[in-house]
Amino acid sequence: MKFTTGPGRLVLFGLTGAMLSMAACSGSGPTGATASGEMPAEITVLSTTDKTGTLAYVGGSQLEGIELAVDEINDQKFLGDSTLKLDSRDTAGDAQTAASQVTEGIANPNVAAILGTVSGAQSVAVAPIAESSKTPVVFTQSGSAGVVIGDYTFRSTAPQETYFPKAIDHLKTLGAKRISVLYNAGQPTLAEIAEKQLPAMQESEDLEILSSTSVQSTTQDFASTITKIVGEKPDAVVFLLVGAQNATAMSQLRQAGFDGPAVGNPAAGAGNLAPAGPAGAGMFWATDFNYLQTAPSSVSFVEAYNAKYGKNPLNYAAEGYDAAWMIARAIKESGGASREDVKNGLDAVAAAGFDGAVGPVTFEGNDQRVAGVVVEWDGTAEGLLAE
Repeated sequence: MKFTTGPGRLVLFGLTGAMLSMAACSGSGPTGATASGEMPAEITVLSTTDKTGTLAYVGGSQLEGIELAVDEINDQKFLGDSTLKLDSRDTAGDAQTAASQVTEGIANPNVAAILGTVSGAQSVAVAPIAESSKTPVVFTQSGSAGVVIGDYTFRSTAPQETYFPKAIDHLKTLGAKRISVLYNAGQPTLAEIAEKQLPAMQESEDLEILSSTSVQSTTQDFASTITKIVGEKPDAVVFLLVGAQNATAMSQLRQAGFDGPAVGNPAAGAGNLAPAGPAGAGMFWATDFNYLQTAPSSVSFVEAYNAKYGKNPLNYAAEGYDAAWMIARAIKESGGASREDVKNGLDAVAAAGFDGAVGPVTFEGNDQRVAGVVVEWDGTAEGLLAE
Protein backbone atom coordinates (compact mmCIF):
# COMPACT_ATOMS: atom_id res chain seq x y z
CA MET A 1 0.00 0.00 0.00
CA LYS A 2 1.34 3.39 -0.97
CA PHE A 3 0.92 6.77 0.60
CA THR A 4 -1.70 8.98 -0.94
CA THR A 5 -1.28 12.66 -1.57
CA GLY A 6 -3.86 15.37 -1.31
CA PRO A 7 -5.34 18.01 0.95
CA GLY A 8 -5.11 15.86 4.07
CA ARG A 9 -1.33 15.79 3.98
CA LEU A 10 -1.11 19.51 3.38
CA VAL A 11 -3.25 20.09 6.45
CA LEU A 12 -0.91 17.92 8.43
CA PHE A 13 2.13 20.12 7.80
CA GLY A 14 0.24 23.11 9.11
CA LEU A 15 -0.80 21.32 12.28
CA THR A 16 2.01 19.03 13.16
CA GLY A 17 5.07 19.94 11.20
CA ALA A 18 7.21 20.04 14.30
CA MET A 19 6.10 16.57 15.32
CA LEU A 20 6.80 15.17 11.89
CA SER A 21 10.25 16.68 11.99
CA MET A 22 10.87 15.01 15.32
CA ALA A 23 9.72 11.67 13.93
CA ALA A 24 11.89 12.12 10.85
CA CYS A 25 14.96 12.85 12.97
CA SER A 26 14.46 9.56 14.78
CA GLY A 27 14.24 7.54 11.57
CA SER A 28 11.36 5.10 11.74
CA GLY A 29 10.59 6.19 15.32
CA PRO A 30 10.33 4.15 18.50
CA THR A 31 9.49 0.53 17.92
CA GLY A 32 8.16 -0.37 21.35
CA ALA A 33 9.55 -2.41 24.22
CA THR A 34 8.06 -5.74 23.18
CA ALA A 35 10.07 -8.14 21.04
CA SER A 36 8.43 -9.83 18.09
CA GLY A 37 6.53 -12.91 19.26
CA GLU A 38 6.56 -11.77 22.88
CA MET A 39 3.33 -11.62 24.91
CA PRO A 40 3.89 -9.38 27.97
CA ALA A 41 1.60 -9.72 30.96
CA GLU A 42 0.12 -6.29 30.23
CA ILE A 43 -0.36 -4.93 26.70
CA THR A 44 -1.00 -1.18 26.58
CA VAL A 45 -3.30 0.33 23.96
CA LEU A 46 -3.59 4.12 23.73
CA SER A 47 -7.03 5.63 23.08
CA THR A 48 -7.29 9.22 21.87
CA THR A 49 -10.84 10.51 21.50
CA ASP A 50 -13.20 13.40 22.20
CA LYS A 51 -14.38 13.07 25.80
CA THR A 52 -15.28 16.76 25.89
CA GLY A 53 -16.22 19.37 23.29
CA THR A 54 -18.77 19.36 20.49
CA LEU A 55 -17.98 15.76 19.48
CA ALA A 56 -18.08 14.38 23.02
CA TYR A 57 -21.27 12.45 22.17
CA VAL A 58 -19.26 10.63 19.50
CA GLY A 59 -16.04 10.12 21.45
CA GLY A 60 -17.82 9.21 24.67
CA SER A 61 -19.88 6.58 22.90
CA GLN A 62 -16.84 5.21 21.07
CA LEU A 63 -14.97 4.94 24.38
CA GLU A 64 -17.85 3.03 25.97
CA GLY A 65 -17.62 0.47 23.17
CA ILE A 66 -13.86 0.22 23.58
CA GLU A 67 -14.12 -0.28 27.34
CA LEU A 68 -16.76 -2.99 26.91
CA ALA A 69 -14.51 -4.81 24.45
CA VAL A 70 -11.47 -4.57 26.74
CA ASP A 71 -13.53 -5.96 29.63
CA GLU A 72 -14.65 -8.91 27.49
CA ILE A 73 -11.16 -9.59 26.12
CA ASN A 74 -9.67 -9.70 29.61
CA ASP A 75 -12.58 -11.56 31.26
CA GLN A 76 -12.49 -14.23 28.54
CA LYS A 77 -8.68 -14.49 28.77
CA PHE A 78 -8.77 -14.11 24.99
CA LEU A 79 -5.04 -13.32 25.04
CA GLY A 80 -4.12 -16.09 27.48
CA ASP A 81 -2.12 -14.79 30.43
CA SER A 82 -1.84 -11.32 28.88
CA THR A 83 -4.35 -8.54 29.53
CA LEU A 84 -5.10 -5.34 27.65
CA LYS A 85 -4.51 -2.06 29.49
CA LEU A 86 -6.30 0.99 28.10
CA ASP A 87 -4.53 4.38 28.33
CA SER A 88 -7.37 6.80 27.53
CA ARG A 89 -6.81 10.47 26.59
CA ASP A 90 -9.17 13.37 25.80
CA THR A 91 -8.39 15.31 22.62
CA ALA A 92 -11.14 17.85 23.45
CA GLY A 93 -11.87 18.26 19.76
CA ASP A 94 -8.45 19.66 18.93
CA ALA A 95 -6.25 18.21 16.18
CA GLN A 96 -3.05 19.59 17.68
CA THR A 97 -3.86 17.97 21.02
CA ALA A 98 -4.59 14.66 19.29
CA ALA A 99 -1.27 14.82 17.44
CA SER A 100 0.59 15.61 20.66
CA GLN A 101 -1.04 12.72 22.52
CA VAL A 102 -0.22 10.26 19.75
CA THR A 103 3.37 11.49 19.63
CA GLU A 104 3.63 10.95 23.39
CA GLY A 105 2.11 7.50 23.03
CA ILE A 106 4.56 6.52 20.32
CA ALA A 107 7.43 7.64 22.55
CA ASN A 108 6.13 5.26 25.25
CA PRO A 109 7.70 1.89 24.39
CA ASN A 110 4.93 0.07 26.26
CA VAL A 111 2.22 1.24 23.80
CA ALA A 112 1.56 -1.58 21.33
CA ALA A 113 -1.13 0.12 19.23
CA ILE A 114 -3.43 3.12 19.11
CA LEU A 115 -7.21 3.42 18.96
CA GLY A 116 -7.55 6.56 16.94
CA THR A 117 -9.56 9.69 16.92
CA VAL A 118 -13.14 10.09 15.69
CA SER A 119 -12.95 13.27 13.59
CA GLY A 120 -11.45 13.56 10.14
CA ALA A 121 -9.45 16.68 10.98
CA GLN A 122 -7.80 15.01 13.99
CA SER A 123 -7.19 11.72 12.22
CA VAL A 124 -5.61 13.42 9.20
CA ALA A 125 -3.17 15.00 11.65
CA VAL A 126 -2.49 11.73 13.48
CA ALA A 127 -2.18 9.26 10.61
CA PRO A 128 1.19 10.38 9.17
CA ILE A 129 2.72 10.44 12.66
CA ALA A 130 1.67 6.82 13.22
CA GLU A 131 2.88 5.83 9.76
CA SER A 132 6.29 7.46 10.13
CA SER A 133 6.86 5.69 13.45
CA LYS A 134 5.45 2.34 12.24
CA THR A 135 2.86 2.28 15.00
CA PRO A 136 -0.45 0.58 14.12
CA VAL A 137 -3.55 2.72 14.63
CA VAL A 138 -7.21 1.80 14.14
CA PHE A 139 -9.45 4.83 13.56
CA THR A 140 -13.22 5.01 13.82
CA GLN A 141 -15.47 7.57 12.05
CA SER A 142 -12.88 9.86 10.35
CA GLY A 143 -14.35 9.36 6.90
CA SER A 144 -12.27 11.94 5.06
CA ALA A 145 -9.35 11.33 2.73
CA GLY A 146 -5.88 11.31 4.26
CA VAL A 147 -6.73 8.94 7.15
CA VAL A 148 -6.01 5.45 5.79
CA ILE A 149 -2.70 6.29 4.16
CA GLY A 150 -0.36 3.34 4.56
CA ASP A 151 0.43 -0.05 6.03
CA TYR A 152 -0.04 1.01 9.67
CA THR A 153 -3.32 2.94 9.42
CA PHE A 154 -6.65 1.09 9.56
CA ARG A 155 -10.25 2.30 9.76
CA SER A 156 -12.95 0.39 11.64
CA THR A 157 -15.78 2.49 10.23
CA ALA A 158 -16.99 2.04 6.69
CA PRO A 159 -16.78 5.39 4.86
CA GLN A 160 -20.23 6.93 4.70
CA GLU A 161 -20.15 7.23 0.93
CA THR A 162 -19.99 3.41 0.66
CA TYR A 163 -23.42 2.90 2.25
CA PHE A 164 -25.05 6.29 1.56
CA PRO A 165 -26.59 4.91 -1.69
CA LYS A 166 -28.77 2.67 0.52
CA ALA A 167 -30.69 5.81 1.56
CA ILE A 168 -31.12 6.83 -2.06
CA ASP A 169 -32.41 3.34 -2.83
CA HIS A 170 -35.11 3.85 -0.19
CA LEU A 171 -35.86 7.34 -1.52
CA LYS A 172 -36.53 5.84 -4.94
CA THR A 173 -39.08 3.44 -3.43
CA LEU A 174 -41.00 6.57 -2.39
CA GLY A 175 -41.07 7.77 -5.98
CA ALA A 176 -38.92 10.82 -5.24
CA LYS A 177 -36.61 12.07 -8.00
CA ARG A 178 -36.33 15.86 -7.64
CA ILE A 179 -34.21 16.80 -4.62
CA SER A 180 -32.80 19.90 -2.99
CA VAL A 181 -29.63 19.60 -0.93
CA LEU A 182 -28.42 21.52 2.13
CA TYR A 183 -25.00 20.46 3.43
CA ASN A 184 -22.32 21.32 5.96
CA ALA A 185 -19.22 22.24 3.95
CA GLY A 186 -17.11 22.18 7.11
CA GLN A 187 -17.35 18.39 7.31
CA PRO A 188 -15.22 16.82 4.53
CA THR A 189 -17.26 13.60 4.41
CA LEU A 190 -20.57 15.43 3.98
CA ALA A 191 -19.10 17.90 1.49
CA GLU A 192 -17.77 14.99 -0.57
CA ILE A 193 -21.23 13.42 -0.76
CA ALA A 194 -22.93 16.72 -1.64
CA GLU A 195 -20.39 18.00 -4.12
CA LYS A 196 -19.30 14.78 -5.85
CA GLN A 197 -21.32 11.67 -4.99
CA LEU A 198 -24.85 13.05 -5.37
CA PRO A 199 -24.11 14.89 -8.64
CA ALA A 200 -22.60 11.68 -9.99
CA MET A 201 -25.77 9.79 -9.01
CA GLN A 202 -28.08 12.06 -11.00
CA GLU A 203 -27.79 9.99 -14.16
CA SER A 204 -27.30 6.54 -12.63
CA GLU A 205 -30.15 6.92 -10.12
CA ASP A 206 -32.41 9.14 -12.25
CA LEU A 207 -32.24 12.04 -9.80
CA GLU A 208 -32.53 15.76 -10.47
CA ILE A 209 -30.75 18.11 -8.08
CA LEU A 210 -32.70 21.37 -8.00
CA SER A 211 -30.19 23.17 -5.79
CA SER A 212 -27.25 22.41 -3.50
CA THR A 213 -26.50 24.94 -0.77
CA SER A 214 -23.55 24.86 1.61
CA VAL A 215 -23.45 26.12 5.20
CA GLN A 216 -20.74 26.05 7.84
CA SER A 217 -20.50 24.06 11.06
CA THR A 218 -21.35 27.21 13.01
CA THR A 219 -24.56 27.89 11.06
CA GLN A 220 -27.65 27.34 13.21
CA ASP A 221 -30.36 29.20 11.27
CA PHE A 222 -31.39 27.86 7.86
CA ALA A 223 -34.74 29.66 7.50
CA SER A 224 -33.93 31.71 4.41
CA THR A 225 -32.33 28.80 2.57
CA ILE A 226 -35.18 26.47 3.47
CA THR A 227 -37.73 29.01 2.23
CA LYS A 228 -35.88 28.98 -1.10
CA ILE A 229 -35.78 25.15 -1.12
CA VAL A 230 -39.51 24.81 -0.44
CA GLY A 231 -40.13 27.24 -3.29
CA GLU A 232 -38.37 24.81 -5.62
CA LYS A 233 -41.10 22.22 -4.89
CA PRO A 234 -38.76 19.23 -4.53
CA ASP A 235 -39.98 15.67 -4.01
CA ALA A 236 -37.52 15.32 -1.12
CA VAL A 237 -34.87 17.30 0.76
CA VAL A 238 -31.37 16.02 1.55
CA PHE A 239 -29.90 17.43 4.77
CA LEU A 240 -26.20 16.61 5.21
CA LEU A 241 -25.74 18.37 8.54
CA VAL A 242 -24.26 17.56 11.93
CA GLY A 243 -25.63 17.28 15.46
CA ALA A 244 -28.16 19.91 16.49
CA GLN A 245 -28.26 21.38 12.98
CA ASN A 246 -30.52 18.49 11.98
CA ALA A 247 -33.24 19.33 14.50
CA THR A 248 -33.18 23.01 13.57
CA ALA A 249 -33.35 22.27 9.85
CA MET A 250 -36.23 19.82 10.23
CA SER A 251 -38.20 22.24 12.43
CA GLN A 252 -37.74 25.05 9.91
CA LEU A 253 -38.56 22.73 7.00
CA ARG A 254 -41.90 21.75 8.53
CA GLN A 255 -42.62 25.36 9.55
CA ALA A 256 -42.10 26.32 5.89
CA GLY A 257 -44.84 23.88 4.91
CA PHE A 258 -42.86 21.00 3.41
CA ASP A 259 -44.24 17.63 4.57
CA GLY A 260 -42.30 15.32 2.23
CA PRO A 261 -39.42 12.99 3.03
CA ALA A 262 -36.00 14.18 4.16
CA VAL A 263 -32.78 12.22 3.74
CA GLY A 264 -30.24 12.68 6.52
CA ASN A 265 -26.99 11.09 7.60
CA PRO A 266 -25.82 9.25 10.73
CA ALA A 267 -25.11 12.57 12.45
CA ALA A 268 -28.88 13.00 12.75
CA GLY A 269 -28.92 10.00 15.09
CA ALA A 270 -27.84 9.82 18.73
CA GLY A 271 -31.03 11.65 19.69
CA ASN A 272 -30.03 14.79 17.80
CA LEU A 273 -33.51 15.04 16.23
CA ALA A 274 -35.33 14.89 19.57
CA PRO A 275 -35.43 18.70 20.05
CA ALA A 276 -37.44 18.96 16.82
CA GLY A 277 -40.27 16.93 18.36
CA PRO A 278 -42.88 15.77 15.82
CA ALA A 279 -41.26 18.00 13.18
CA GLY A 280 -38.32 15.62 13.03
CA ALA A 281 -40.50 12.72 11.92
CA GLY A 282 -39.88 11.52 8.39
CA MET A 283 -36.13 11.98 8.22
CA PHE A 284 -34.33 8.75 7.33
CA TRP A 285 -30.71 7.91 6.73
CA ALA A 286 -28.31 5.10 5.98
CA THR A 287 -25.92 4.10 8.73
CA ASP A 288 -23.36 1.39 9.38
CA PHE A 289 -25.11 0.23 12.58
CA ASN A 290 -28.37 0.46 14.44
CA TYR A 291 -29.22 -1.32 17.68
CA LEU A 292 -32.31 -2.84 16.03
CA GLN A 293 -30.42 -4.68 13.29
CA THR A 294 -30.68 -8.45 13.37
CA ALA A 295 -27.22 -9.82 12.53
CA PRO A 296 -26.40 -12.31 15.33
CA SER A 297 -23.11 -10.62 16.22
CA SER A 298 -24.92 -7.25 16.43
CA VAL A 299 -27.60 -8.71 18.70
CA SER A 300 -24.92 -10.13 21.02
CA PHE A 301 -23.16 -6.76 21.19
CA VAL A 302 -26.39 -4.87 21.96
CA GLU A 303 -27.21 -7.30 24.77
CA ALA A 304 -23.73 -6.95 26.31
CA TYR A 305 -23.81 -3.16 25.97
CA ASN A 306 -27.24 -2.97 27.58
CA ALA A 307 -26.07 -5.14 30.44
CA LYS A 308 -23.08 -2.87 31.11
CA TYR A 309 -24.56 0.58 30.48
CA GLY A 310 -28.34 0.11 30.72
CA LYS A 311 -29.05 1.78 27.37
CA ASN A 312 -28.95 1.06 23.66
CA PRO A 313 -25.64 1.64 21.85
CA LEU A 314 -25.01 4.21 19.17
CA ASN A 315 -23.06 3.35 16.03
CA TYR A 316 -20.00 5.03 17.52
CA ALA A 317 -19.98 2.50 20.37
CA ALA A 318 -20.26 -0.41 17.94
CA GLU A 319 -17.36 0.94 15.91
CA GLY A 320 -15.17 1.44 18.99
CA TYR A 321 -16.01 -2.06 20.19
CA ASP A 322 -15.02 -3.59 16.86
CA ALA A 323 -11.81 -1.52 16.70
CA ALA A 324 -10.67 -2.78 20.11
CA TRP A 325 -11.52 -6.36 19.21
CA MET A 326 -9.61 -5.92 15.93
CA ILE A 327 -6.44 -5.19 17.88
CA ALA A 328 -7.02 -8.14 20.21
CA ARG A 329 -7.64 -10.46 17.27
CA ALA A 330 -4.50 -9.11 15.60
CA ILE A 331 -2.36 -9.88 18.63
CA LYS A 332 -3.78 -13.39 18.88
CA GLU A 333 -3.40 -13.97 15.15
CA SER A 334 0.26 -12.94 15.09
CA GLY A 335 1.14 -14.52 18.43
CA GLY A 336 2.93 -11.41 19.65
CA ALA A 337 2.32 -7.87 20.87
CA SER A 338 5.14 -5.90 19.28
CA ARG A 339 3.97 -3.07 17.06
CA GLU A 340 5.04 -5.02 13.99
CA ASP A 341 3.21 -8.10 15.29
CA VAL A 342 0.03 -6.05 15.73
CA LYS A 343 0.36 -4.56 12.25
CA ASN A 344 0.87 -8.02 10.71
CA GLY A 345 -2.06 -9.38 12.70
CA LEU A 346 -4.28 -6.52 11.55
CA ASP A 347 -3.36 -7.36 7.96
CA ALA A 348 -4.58 -10.92 8.56
CA VAL A 349 -7.77 -9.82 10.35
CA ALA A 350 -8.61 -7.37 7.57
CA ALA A 351 -8.00 -10.01 4.91
CA ALA A 352 -10.28 -12.52 6.62
CA GLY A 353 -13.00 -10.11 7.81
CA PHE A 354 -15.09 -10.90 10.87
CA ASP A 355 -18.57 -10.72 12.37
CA GLY A 356 -18.57 -7.58 14.48
CA ALA A 357 -20.95 -5.36 16.38
CA VAL A 358 -21.82 -3.70 13.07
CA GLY A 359 -22.53 -7.09 11.49
CA PRO A 360 -20.43 -8.94 8.89
CA VAL A 361 -17.32 -6.87 8.16
CA THR A 362 -14.99 -6.93 5.15
CA PHE A 363 -12.13 -4.66 4.17
CA GLU A 364 -10.81 -3.02 1.04
CA GLY A 365 -7.15 -2.82 1.93
CA ASN A 366 -7.16 -1.41 5.46
CA ASP A 367 -10.57 0.24 5.13
CA GLN A 368 -13.78 -1.33 6.46
CA ARG A 369 -16.89 -2.11 4.44
CA VAL A 370 -20.36 -3.09 5.71
CA ALA A 371 -23.77 -3.54 4.12
CA GLY A 372 -25.38 -0.80 6.21
CA VAL A 373 -28.99 -0.28 7.26
CA VAL A 374 -31.61 2.45 6.80
CA VAL A 375 -33.32 3.97 9.84
CA GLU A 376 -36.06 6.57 10.27
CA TRP A 377 -36.87 8.96 13.09
CA ASP A 378 -40.59 8.85 13.95
CA GLY A 379 -40.56 11.87 16.25
CA THR A 380 -39.59 9.97 19.37
CA ALA A 381 -37.33 7.08 18.35
CA GLU A 382 -35.45 5.43 15.50
CA GLY A 383 -37.03 2.58 13.55
CA LEU A 384 -35.39 0.15 11.15
CA LEU A 385 -36.54 0.58 7.54
CA ALA A 386 -34.16 -1.70 5.64
CA GLU A 387 -31.22 -4.05 6.21
